[in-house]
Amino acid sequence: MRVITLSLLFIFTSLLTSFCQTKPNIIVIYTDDMGYADLNGQGSVKDVQTPNLDLLAKNGIRCTAGYVTAPQCSPSRAGLLTGRYQQLFGFDEIPDGPLPKSEITIANRLSKAGYITGQVGKWHLEPNAITKKWITESIPNAVFNNAGRYENIPDSLLVPYMPGARGFQQYFTGYINDYKANFDLNGNLLNPAGVNMKQPGYRLDIQTDAALQFIKRNRQQSFFLYLAYYGPHVPLQASQKYLDRFPGPMPERRRYALAMISAIDDGVGRITAMLREYGIDDNTMIVFASDNGAPLGINKEDLPITDQRGIWDGSLNDPMQGEKGMLSEGGIRVPFIIRWSKLPKGVVYDKPVSTLDIAKTAIHLAGLPDDKNLDGVNLIPYLSGQNKHAPHEFLFWRFWNQAAIRDNQWKLINAGNQGSYLFDLSKDPEEKSNLISKEPSIAVKLKNKLQEWTKELVPPGIPYNKLRKQEVDWYDYYFKN
Repeated sequence: MRVITLSLLFIFTSLLTSFCQTKPNIIVIYTDDMGYADLNGQGSVKDVQTPNLDLLAKNGIRCTAGYVTAPQCSPSRAGLLTGRYQQLFGFDEIPDGPLPKSEITIANRLSKAGYITGQVGKWHLEPNAITKKWITESIPNAVFNNAGRYENIPDSLLVPYMPGARGFQQYFTGYINDYKANFDLNGNLLNPAGVNMKQPGYRLDIQTDAALQFIKRNRQQSFFLYLAYYGPHVPLQASQKYLDRFPGPMPERRRYALAMISAIDDGVGRITAMLREYGIDDNTMIVFASDNGAPLGINKEDLPITDQRGIWDGSLNDPMQGEKGMLSEGGIRVPFIIRWSKLPKGVVYDKPVSTLDIAKTAIHLAGLPDDKNLDGVNLIPYLSGQNKHAPHEFLFWRFWNQAAIRDNQWKLINAGNQGSYLFDLSKDPEEKSNLISKEPSIAVKLKNKLQEWTKELVPPGIPYNKLRKQEVDWYDYYFKN
């Protein structure tokens, strides 16, 4: 009798929770430097193990042409969280930070719609040691070291740019074991302004645990959770539990990346299990993506994982060309999954979508009015099959001395003084055949459209500067033909 009573109580509680959540929960899971290949469902490589993410895709939609707005972490996150091309507010690269206070985040918007908003893990939109322009303006007497860094930004100047001031009501912000948080892993709410804490354990498990605590505490109301895993970004780190899943000969950096991706995958499994336990899985949309492609260091050199010169994080972009920092597909096309009970299951969607679309989709689900300042689109009509057209007529990028544009078929990359590249992605998604000399009229059309877009940016214009040495090395290697 006691077992039956407890079962009925659990069912009643789950039904009540679902009833209380009148608007869908939204969870955005963002990995760090995870390449296009490192989702088993992509079918690119055989050694990666992502059963929970594969199940997420099986129950949702795997977007094979999912893009970020920059091939670097900070500007990519700025585009994701604002739903605007970050170049519009002068945030092309990390030194251009922090995210301006004038920009409105998804969390700001959803808070107004009655959502509880939470952030866990990496932030990287606050001032940092290389945001030189902001430092010079905000700390007039700042003295930069020989490496051009300023390491002494006071907390009082950082706080206005941290999650708690950007619309996130609850946060557990940090990278490895140091966190600024206003809740702990025991379910306790702390000082709303946050406390600095040392959290022992493995960083990816810590971030999963914090996400679970947020869901557990807020399960009876609509919530938005931004879970930004710090992995498989260097420094490479994994517990033996995950390393043991990948025995045998392989580059050690690859083994650690696989272990870190496996830890993230376990976290996704634990999150979806909790959603089912509380009866809110069907009322929760989950979006999974990476912030940019994997950094390969061209040669994927397997330096010891403790060697700070190591560039390759062990992740892979196969079969896409290029790597993090490039506007080739390997730099900006990423794993991208959307799962929600009101969308079809097991669909592979090949039309271009962008992380810009997450904000527009979220405000639609929250019942907020449309905002024409947002650059994305509401993906629901497209992914549900109601709208058969491509979500975007064009997508744009600008980073360092590169700029690029894509329509549904063609992509043009302008690589500064290195020249231009044109690819027919419908036939050549790996960007192996440069058609710039064979299709000049298409190249001119795309370049004119790209030039038109860049007029609105800060600063305006397509960069025609001499490429940085790193850019020259990349384009000489990947596009040498």
